[in-house]
Amino acid sequence: MQTSWRSLKPSRRQLFAAGAVATVASVASTSTALAADDYGSGPLGPWENASRVISTPTTIRQVRDANGIYLFGDSISVRDGRALAERLHDVNTLLAVHNWSSRPTLPAVDALEDWAATYGTPQRILMATGSNDIFNPPVMAAQIDRTMSIVGPTRTVYWVNVQVARTGSSYDAFRLSDQRNSGWVNLQIADAQKRHPNLKIVRWAEFLAAKPSRLTAYLVDGVHTTEDLGRAARNELIVQTIT
Repeated sequence: MQTSWRSLKPSRRQLFAAGAVATVASVASTSTALAADDYGSGPLGPWENASRVISTPTTIRQVRDANGIYLFGDSISVRDGRALAERLHDVNTLLAVHNWSSRPTLPAVDALEDWAATYGTPQRILMATGSNDIFNPPVMAAQIDRTMSIVGPTRTVYWVNVQVARTGSSYDAFRLSDQRNSGWVNLQIADAQKRHPNLKIVRWAEFLAAKPSRLTAYLVDGVHTTEDLGRAARNELIVQTIT
């Protein structure tokens, strides 16, 4: 399985393709329904009081001193972060996290900027954010560039790209827009890699697109990982990309 992940060859078409078959099938009957917003996925609701997991200052300093990894993520990382920390421990790498459900990328980068100013940064930063930017995709490029400016050219940023096509009847009118906007976010990540040689992409979207059955096997709701198979696959993909 590790070999198949490493052999994924990204293309602009693939970045839009993840989940397309399932998405089109599920929204065919509602294709004329339009969301009342600019990008078709509806609005991003309040996130400031959502669940979060943030490492203590002691842990952050330990990770910095051990040249471990800082992770800034959203609800997927809130759910999967502990298992990722355990998996990274297997390869002698410590993890400090700033994970916040429903949070888009701009405030995640704010958190990175705060940690960099307060604690300094290790050589590796993991950004697992972007799923909540489907509601306003154009902001992504500037926040990636801002991230790279904060960390500088000598540190490596690993960015997990996104796959969102929310399932459930209440999302029928949004699902095709979710998929299109996921591709839009991912293209901005891919284009940023051309500007920043120290930006590496964890290709979650391409992994899911490689086999259509993975959308239901690895995602519980079109966004979050299934507790066993999906969580393990995404975390392993992150570890393999980093190592």
